[in-house]
Amino acid sequence: MKKLINAVENVVKEQLEGLALAHPELTVHFEPSYVCRADAPVAGKVALISGGGSGHEPMHGGFVGPGMLDGACPGEVFTSPTPDQMYACAKAVDSGAGVLFIVKNYTGDVMNFETAAELVAADGLQVQNILIDDDVAVKDSLYTAGRRGVGTTVLAEKIVGAAAEAGYDLAACADLCRKVNQYGRSFGVALSSCTVPAAGKPTFELGEGEVEMGIGIHGEPGTHRMPIAPVDELTLYAAEQIIDDPAYSRTVREWDGAGWVDKVLVDEPFAAGDQVIAFVNSMGGTPVSELYAIYRKLDAVCKAKGLTIVRNLIGPYITSLEMQGFSITLLKVDAEILKFWDAPAKTPGLVR
Repeated sequence: MKKLINAVENVVKEQLEGLALAHPELTVHFEPSYVCRADAPVAGKVALISGGGSGHEPMHGGFVGPGMLDGACPGEVFTSPTPDQMYACAKAVDSGAGVLFIVKNYTGDVMNFETAAELVAADGLQVQNILIDDDVAVKDSLYTAGRRGVGTTVLAEKIVGAAAEAGYDLAACADLCRKVNQYGRSFGVALSSCTVPAAGKPTFELGEGEVEMGIGIHGEPGTHRMPIAPVDELTLYAAEQIIDDPAYSRTVREWDGAGWVDKVLVDEPFAAGDQVIAFVNSMGGTPVSELYAIYRKLDAVCKAKGLTIVRNLIGPYITSLEMQGFSITLLKVDAEILKFWDAPAKTPGLVR
């Protein structure tokens, strides 16, 4: 294993120290660890917080700043942050307008963010949790109940972050985040595994001539393996899994101010005539040049299916350490989503 690290136990701490030095517009706290805007709390503004295990950079700490997140909670590599991190972050960034937790659907994240929401509410803060569960490949696994939260998380943080900056209240931010999640679908492909520093060996073994289809963002395996194929074939397969995905129904838990309530959500399938944002993401080890080859084929597939790409995002935004591979996210848009996608943002990981 070759890693640019010192001691394994200091990996995340030292990386956060570097982030703080490189970006004085952010404030990085330790014990518990969280990242927030240096100007937080912003008066009258709903505060957006997300978080998860480290190893996915620039998500989430790299998306803290005007137009996106107010705070982010980094766990150890591929390990959920703890409720005390989320609680401390919420207390630091809340202006009185409320806190929206954007939560990827992984069991540890869901459990810890729910605990944090209860702690925050007990202190009298307005709070809401919205789940991101956009991965069409796997439903129910060792890591999740239901679909995993992946690429749509980045798009939600951008779109809802702009809405919060524009003055949306907590209920409106939550409604928009829920809509973005329901309009987005993702699928990932791995050409290699990745190595968690504490483990010191690849998360899974993948033969030289194999690819793993339907992977998540923690190095967990996907649905099946197949022989390596030309980029057009891999792109076509991934895109069709997303575009042809049928309606998806599930029950989620959301905070209603007094307790948890169940909400049934149904994601409708894509349809000819839809306009979409196309997000082609590197898992960390795939160069941007290869992502453009993927986007070239994705554009052709979308046109053949009657979808029109009206905006795009291409690059390494939600990674899995040094994994070679890619993910595709398609997000159906309407006027509201496009308005906030086009709004400015200034963060270490995304400037628009």
